[in-house]
Amino acid sequence: MAANEDESYLMLSGIQHFEFCRRQWALIHIEQQWEENVRTVEGEYLHRKADQPFVREKRGDKLTVRAMPVKSEELRITGICDVVEFIQDDEGVQIHGAEGRYTAFPVEYKRGKPKTNDADVLQLAAQALCLEEMLLCRIYRGYLFYNEIKRRVEVPLTVEIKNKVKLIVSEMNDYYTRRHTPKVKTGSFCQSCSLQSICLPEVMNKRTVRSYVEGKIQE
Repeated sequence: MAANEDESYLMLSGIQHFEFCRRQWALIHIEQQWEENVRTVEGEYLHRKADQPFVREKRGDKLTVRAMPVKSEELRITGICDVVEFIQDDEGVQIHGAEGRYTAFPVEYKRGKPKTNDADVLQLAAQALCLEEMLLCRIYRGYLFYNEIKRRVEVPLTVEIKNKVKLIVSEMNDYYTRRHTPKVKTGSFCQSCSLQSICLPEVMNKRTVRSYVEGKIQE
């Protein structure tokens, strides 16, 4: 994939932002704005521990690959899997540089505890879709490791959840192509958003952000 093509691919990690709040996703991935809070700093620290690019570790029938780059030309998304575990399986696929056949399972590391929404599951399913396209295989489950509870949770990666990912990515691509930052309904979730001072949720439903900023400049 050429460099200019790379730039037109959406970040796979943005699916979680999009599910949390479409406006937050657009501010980060279209307008290139970002602010850190405690959650983002802790999340980055946890991922640095998991992300050791191209490190392979073989133990018994398990091959563990960390920070594995993935992409989907069909969905036009790209990203990095925290960990992909390959388990030896005669019905699996061949992996470059490894003997035998393997079945793949993506493993994503999260700072907190299991969420009440599908944001983490959708991100994991998107990783699975990329791996399926790259390895020409089918992935039926993955794992989410939550740092707060110190254990992994098995996640069935069903056709339904994968289809939901495809619909979401299609919507993301539409916004990105139009460079459109949508308005959304505000709620209690705004309090935990790292972009409160940029999004200005308290005025969003009354005035546009631009008019608010222009008013402040004129004060």
